[in-house]
Amino acid sequence: MSPKDAIPLVHASLGEQELAAVAEVFASGWPAGQGPRGKALEAQLKERYGAGDAVAVSNCGAALHLAMLALGVKPGDEVIVADYTFPAPAHAVRYVGAVPVLADVRADTGTIDPQAVADLIGPRTVGIIAVDTVGMPADYAQLQTLADRHGLFVVEDAACAVGATYQGREAGALAEVACLSFHGRKGATSGEGGALIATDPAVGADARLRSSFGIGSIFDQAQVVGLPIPEFTEIGYNFKLSDIAAAILQVQIGRIGELLKRRSQVAARYGELLADEELLTLPQVPEDRTHAWQSYMVTLDPSVDRAALAKDLRAQGIGCGHGTWATHVQPVFAGKETCPVSADLFARNLAIPMHAELTDDQTERVAAALRTAVRTHRTTPGRAA
Repeated sequence: MSPKDAIPLVHASLGEQELAAVAEVFASGWPAGQGPRGKALEAQLKERYGAGDAVAVSNCGAALHLAMLALGVKPGDEVIVADYTFPAPAHAVRYVGAVPVLADVRADTGTIDPQAVADLIGPRTVGIIAVDTVGMPADYAQLQTLADRHGLFVVEDAACAVGATYQGREAGALAEVACLSFHGRKGATSGEGGALIATDPAVGADARLRSSFGIGSIFDQAQVVGLPIPEFTEIGYNFKLSDIAAAILQVQIGRIGELLKRRSQVAARYGELLADEELLTLPQVPEDRTHAWQSYMVTLDPSVDRAALAKDLRAQGIGCGHGTWATHVQPVFAGKETCPVSADLFARNLAIPMHAELTDDQTERVAAALRTAVRTHRTTPGRAA
């Protein structure tokens, strides 16, 4: 298989517009963080999400960590976290010495199950981290009702969901704090990067200060006549986003509609090509939300050998992956929780190529190869998923 014929699982849509923006930063003399391009990006995000503040940071994991600190999560507190996800939310809770309590998910959407959340609320619970699973927004109306009833915060992990909507509102604006990712496989990317979006400006101010070792913007201080010497009054972190990345993201944020339109077309075509395949269950999108299609995951019938199928597809130059993680089965988070739906999705889901650069021919080739492979690697009669 020639490399040029390969169909990668992911591919970033970066081009001449982004290169031109980077050239401007090079000419400016300030490539580091919290400079003019970073400020411009934050203003752009604040306006887009109608937020009290937006803070550009190095990645979504940093945003989640800063959110826990800004919301006052303390050692021994419990935060209910969606189980079926890249386990960054559970890591963030652990970073501050608190306890992640893992909640099972809906079988149809893979998003946190509000009833599972309700069953886990206890005297030490202080908040909920919902995850927009691979681009599918969670059930925020029900989650916010629970949070209001029990005096809890809600954080939206919208890492995968830039461009998605829930009940007419955009992902990233569905909770009091939202965390975005601009990793290379996301709908808007600078390779790496993230943002914290807050309705309360005080939360944003806290996150911004902590993201720069607790001393604020060196760029701002350099503009002051004289010699301001900042003082370190609390422990902070180096979570700044470079102005190089911020410039790329200013372009990418402007392209979200264009890039999401193509991803949605690919998803719709997969749906047409795979609709009658009894050994696959396709993604289901409830009527009250739209999907960002960071990933396109199919659920395999239990009779299909996923590892053998993946090996087959990759041998044909077609990228694929397991999807995302069941956090509760990871050794570092193993505990008393059982999340059977999450565990089942972790065992049976398969991610196939999804990005805005996929051509119609490539999409059709992936679907045809997948249809053949599921039959080839069916090990037992099984049942339809």
